[in-house]
Amino acid sequence: MKVFIYAIFIAGYAAITFFGLGPVIFADGSKQERMLTLVVVAILYNLLTFLFIKWKKRT
Repeated sequence: MKVFIYAIFIAGYAAITFFGLGPVIFADGSKQERMLTLVVVAILYNLLTFLFIKWKKRT
């Protein structure tokens, strides 16, 4: 079961990195648009990390 949960978190981090940081780095939009995307990506990273730590303390 732990391996399955680890795989879910790894897939989550990979998805956020691929779909979140790609537009931040390679976007040709305005600077404001890229900053907004960066803030959303940072919030998602923090949320996923918080959930992972909470899960680790519980088990």
